[in-house]
Amino acid sequence: MAIFGGSRDIDTFKIMSKELLNDIITQQIGYYKIVLNDTPANIYGESLTKNFIGPILINCIIERGDFDSSIEDQGLDRGRAVTFRFLKDMIVDANVVPEIGDVIMYNELYYQVDNVNTNQLIVGKDDNYAYSQGLENYGNSYSYILTTYYTRGDKLGITQVI
Repeated sequence: MAIFGGSRDIDTFKIMSKELLNDIITQQIGYYKIVLNDTPANIYGESLTKNFIGPILINCIIERGDFDSSIEDQGLDRGRAVTFRFLKDMIVDANVVPEIGDVIMYNELYYQVDNVNTNQLIVGKDDNYAYSQGLENYGNSYSYILTTYYTRGDKLGITQVI
């Protein structure tokens, strides 16, 4: 039987994390959720224009990478990897399900999501996968970690639906 990681411990972690993100760090981004049903696709399944809902303002922790440059056929291209870390409860409250292809605007730059991780667990346990009797109330999936890369706004071709 587990001793730590019960519902009271989880509530304490979540209250402290929300206070940290909302009152101390207060780093906001604009989250654009791509609407696939309203996005027209060509015969290859690609789209030149994307429709989105947003921006939805969400507080998060941002880990910025450095800009790098590469020479492409069209000329010089810039890139940057940025990791956005969200408290799972705040994502649920914003009614967003992060997926690959969504767009985040931060400091007037656009970043496209290329990986979604939900593997940060409280006390290393996920209450949805308790294989022993009595462990379903211990542990919790805690956050979303989105790995993104810089993309130019004109390259996205997004138009607002709502």
